[in-house]
Amino acid sequence: MKKLLILGAGTAGTMVANKLSHLLDLEEWKITLVDQDATHYYQPGFLFIPFGMYSRSDVVKPKRDFVPHGAELILSSIAEIDAEGNRVHLADGRVLSYDFLIIATGADIHPEQTPGLAEHEWGRSIHTFYSFEGALALFKHLQTWRGGRLVVNVVENPIKCPVAPLEFLMLADWFFHEKGIRDRVELIYATPLPGAFTKPIASKLLSGLLEEKNIRVEPEFMLEHVDPDAKKLVSYDEREVEYDLLVSVPLNMGAEVIGKSGLGDELNFIPVDKHTFLSPKYSNLFVLGDAAAVPTSKAGSVAHFAVDLFGENFVRHTEGLEMQPLFDGHANCFIESGFGKGLLIDFNYDTEPLPGRYPLPGVGPFTLLQESEANHWGKLMFRWMYWNLLLKGQELPLPARMSMAGKRMPATA
Repeated sequence: MKKLLILGAGTAGTMVANKLSHLLDLEEWKITLVDQDATHYYQPGFLFIPFGMYSRSDVVKPKRDFVPHGAELILSSIAEIDAEGNRVHLADGRVLSYDFLIIATGADIHPEQTPGLAEHEWGRSIHTFYSFEGALALFKHLQTWRGGRLVVNVVENPIKCPVAPLEFLMLADWFFHEKGIRDRVELIYATPLPGAFTKPIASKLLSGLLEEKNIRVEPEFMLEHVDPDAKKLVSYDEREVEYDLLVSVPLNMGAEVIGKSGLGDELNFIPVDKHTFLSPKYSNLFVLGDAAAVPTSKAGSVAHFAVDLFGENFVRHTEGLEMQPLFDGHANCFIESGFGKGLLIDFNYDTEPLPGRYPLPGVGPFTLLQESEANHWGKLMFRWMYWNLLLKGQELPLPARMSMAGKRMPATA
């Protein structure tokens, strides 16, 4: 019997396990997932928790509920990945051998990597919504916060869900308007990017939207350290940004075991072919989701589109056929803009977000790079789809590869 071992039972790991359980003959294949955490988190929901829009029950479910029939879930941390020997050593002493390995160990925040960020003010004047506990603590803090300068800072890219910091600021604008204290709150976005976003057309539009909402962008701000006593951020070029409340997006890194096993780059992300997710070094090792060092967003939509294209490609590979370069970097993200509205962006490796309608050309119902109530409800509806369809490997009537249908180049581009 062939052994498929999947490390990580988060978004990408769970989806690929379910997808492959339908494509592989389970009388000939044994699928095993390994994860150290029994709880599955709907991470896009962390954004809504600080503003009271989501609660604990909206974003937390047991991982076992999504393990496909016939597959095994082992709850253990991983001590070492021996890619040369086709073995994985678990922290409890067990050794798992495999014929094929899929690494989907994700990414996590590391505030301790930035001087001053994780010291005595963490959880007091310094918060984050990039973890479940952090989002809950920030919700509690905002209930009694009476105003001042709120700074959202991204320490360094790449980060999970690159638009989430922008969404937080625009939801904060709405939240403080609703509380009647917006005139007492200054909102600042300190980002290492030259603008609001990485892609020029989207960055221009989003920068204009932030300006309309009186949210100031401090571009190319490369954080060197935080002075929690003076409540200020200091960049490498010695610029300073003072804050009363800092909402940080700390350094995102892959799992520590990736570095220990000699598989990753300096941030513990694993280089793979950006179209097939196959390791250039090991012919039986693949990396999916946030753990992969590929030039696209670390987002749930990317994992979904990637897994949709990966399944049959993986089967081809196991049968000795050449893999096809199917994945094109497709990503789409709903962007909450506050006041019950949102935007949608759809792009890939080669094409930046463009205006138009999605998924039906000329019809939508979602508008690209344009605010609408439909986009807001699309974002909220996605949570149901995530729990009930995507994690379970169900097919969606959406193309996994990006289409130019319904898109147009803006006149000023």
